[in-house]
Amino acid sequence: MINSILAAALLSCAVGDTIVKLDDVTVTGQQRRDYQMRSSQSAVQVNRDYLSQHFAGSLMQTLQGIPGVKAMSIGSGQSKPTIRGLGFNRLAVSEDGIKHEGQQWGDDHGLEIDQFAIDRVEVIKGPGALLYGSDAIGGVLSLYTNHLPTKPLEGAVQLFGRTNNEQLGVSARIGGRKGKFFFRANATFIDYADYRVPTDSIQYYSYWIKLKDGRLRNTAGAERDGSVMVGYAGYNFHTDVRVSDSYSKSGFFANAHGLEVRLSDIDYDRSRRDVDLPYQWVNHLKVLSHTTWRTEATNVELNLAYQNNLREELSEPVSHGYMPTPDGTLERRFNKNTYTATFSLRHELGSHALQGGVSGELQRNRRGGWGFIIPDFETGTFGAYLLDRYTVSERLILNAGVRYDFARTRIHSYQDWYQTPVDGTPTYLQRSSDMRRYFNSLTWSAGVNYTVGQWLVKANVGKSFRVPIPKELGADGINYHIFRYERGNASLDPEESYQVDATVSWGNGHVEAQVEPYLNYFPNYIYLSPTAQYVEGLQLYHYTQARVLRYGVEAQLTWHVDEHWQFGTQGEYLYARQKSGEKKGYTLPFSTPWSVDVDAKYSFDWKGQGFVGLNAHIVGHQDEIVPPEKPTGGYWTLNLSAGKYFPVGGAMLNVALHADNLLNRRYYDHTSYYRLIDVPEPGRNVSVKIGLEF
Repeated sequence: MINSILAAALLSCAVGDTIVKLDDVTVTGQQRRDYQMRSSQSAVQVNRDYLSQHFAGSLMQTLQGIPGVKAMSIGSGQSKPTIRGLGFNRLAVSEDGIKHEGQQWGDDHGLEIDQFAIDRVEVIKGPGALLYGSDAIGGVLSLYTNHLPTKPLEGAVQLFGRTNNEQLGVSARIGGRKGKFFFRANATFIDYADYRVPTDSIQYYSYWIKLKDGRLRNTAGAERDGSVMVGYAGYNFHTDVRVSDSYSKSGFFANAHGLEVRLSDIDYDRSRRDVDLPYQWVNHLKVLSHTTWRTEATNVELNLAYQNNLREELSEPVSHGYMPTPDGTLERRFNKNTYTATFSLRHELGSHALQGGVSGELQRNRRGGWGFIIPDFETGTFGAYLLDRYTVSERLILNAGVRYDFARTRIHSYQDWYQTPVDGTPTYLQRSSDMRRYFNSLTWSAGVNYTVGQWLVKANVGKSFRVPIPKELGADGINYHIFRYERGNASLDPEESYQVDATVSWGNGHVEAQVEPYLNYFPNYIYLSPTAQYVEGLQLYHYTQARVLRYGVEAQLTWHVDEHWQFGTQGEYLYARQKSGEKKGYTLPFSTPWSVDVDAKYSFDWKGQGFVGLNAHIVGHQDEIVPPEKPTGGYWTLNLSAGKYFPVGGAMLNVALHADNLLNRRYYDHTSYYRLIDVPEPGRNVSVKIGLEF
C-alpha cells in the first residue's frame, strides 16, 4: 500500500503545488513533474522512508507494492525481482552505478545485497539497455547506498522480526562528516527458522509428504552483511570507496532435494532453526570506487568495481543413475570474479543535454563439486553509447540514443567423473564442449515527454538485446531446487526486443490517475521449454528460441479524501504468446496472471507521521499455460500495514508493522516453482520493525 508520505516518489502524475514535509526535505508537485520529465521511460523512485514503512522481510517483498514489480519468493528469507514478468538475466540490478554480478541464473537464492544499507531505489520499467547493456532488456532496479552524512556523527539502529519463520534481526548504521571528508558503515545480522504453510501435507509427484507443524523442513537460514565507505566531497570533485560483504546460509527444503527425508538418517524435525544437509551458502564481496568531477555545464563520472561471488551447494552423497556414491558433501561450487569499469560524460549545450559513455566488464566463473549443471566460462563485454535530451520548451522534451555492444564468451568442456555405458562401452560422457562465441549489437531508443495543465504524457520506442548466458548455451544437469533437468543449446542467437511503452497521468491534488501500457516483440526469445521427457526421474526442460509477443498495462487511481483518508486501487495485466517454434500458440512458462489491489489508509496527521492501512490483493485464475504446466486458481489476501514516528529527544523512533495474509488463506502463486510440488504460499506473516535514528 502506498504511503502518502511517499506519494511524491511513487505517483508519476502532475499535481498542484501541494507541499509534503518529509525528513526536512520539501517535495512539491512541480518537483515530481521534473523527475518524471527526466526520462521518457516509466520510472518510479522510492526513498528510505518507504523502505522502512513497508518492510516485509526481503527487499523485493518490500518493493512489490509498486505496479509491475513482483517478488519471486525463494524459501524462507529470500526473493528475486521481476519487472513486468521478466527477471533473472533480463533484469539489471545496479548498486551505486555498478551492475550487480552474482549467479543471476540461479532460481534458488536472492540478491546478495544488504537491504538496510539502501537509501533509495529507482525502478525503470522497460528496457534500460542504452545505459546498462545486455542484461537490462526487461528493466533496471537501481539501488543507491551512497547517502552522505551531514553531521559529525549520525546513525540508526533497527530491530525487526517476522512471525511466520520466526525471523529475528538487527541492523545498525553509523556515519559522520568532518569538513569535506566523510565515512559510513553498516552491519546487519538476521536469523530465521523453517517457514510455515497453511497445510499439513503436500504431494511431490506420487509421494504424499507430511509436514510437522505445517513447516517446510530445513528452510531455515541466516544472513550477515557489512559495508564501509570513506570519501571526499568537495564542491566540484567527489570521490569515495566502498567495500561490502554479504554472506547468507539457507537450507533447501529437504523433502524436495532428491527426497532426502526418505533416504537420510538426519532428524529434520529435531529443530526448526538448524540448517542440515542439503543447504547452500553464498558470499558476495564488492569493492567499488566512484569519482565525479563537475562544472556548471559538464559532469564526468568514473566507476570501478571488483566483485567476487562464491557459492556452494552441499548435500548428502547419493548415487543417481550411473553415478556412484560420491565422496564428500560438496555437490556444486561456483566462484565468479567480475571486473567492471564505466566512464560517462554529460554536457549541457544550449537546449541539448548530451551524454556519452563507455563500459567494460570481464568475468571468470569456475565450478567445483561432484554435481554438474553449468560449465566453466569467461566472458568479456564492451559497450559505448550516446544520448541527447533536447528541451524544446518547459512542456516538451525529446530524447534519443544509440549504443553499440560487443561480447565474447568462452565455455570450457566438461566430462563426467564417472563412466556411463554407451552401446555397451563404459564412457565418460561429455556434458559440455569447448566453445567460443562472439556477439555484437546496435541498439537505439527515442522518446518524448509532454506536459500540459494537469496532464503528463510520455512515450518511448526502441530496440534492445541480450547475449545468451553460459547456462543457456551449455547447461546439462539436474536443478533439484526447481525439480527439473535442464539442457542448454549451443546454437542460440542473441535475444532482441522491440518495445513501445507509454505513461499517461493526470492529477488535481485530490485525485490522481495513471495508465502505463507497453508492448514487446521478441524475434528470438530464449526460454526453457518443458517437455514430456524425463531424465534421471525429473522432467526435462531445454533452451529454445521463438518469436514472442508480449503486451500489458498497469494502472492506478488514488483519491485523497481529506488530510486523513486516502483510497486507491491499482492493477496490472500481462499477455504473452509464442508466434513460432514447438510451442507456437501458447504463452510463456510461469506467466504472471492479472492482479488488482484495493487500498484504504488513514493518516493520523497531514505530515504523514503515522498511518494505518488495509489492502486487498486479488489475483486472477491463470489458465494460460505451456503444457505440461497446470493451471493455477485465483485467490485473494487481506493485508495490513501501519507505521508511526515518535520524537525522542534529538532522535526519531520509527515503528512499522506489515501483516500479510491475515486470514491465513491457502493459495498458490503461478510464478512460484514450489507450486510444482504442491507447496502453497506462506500463511499468515506479521513483520515488525523498530528503528531509532539519531
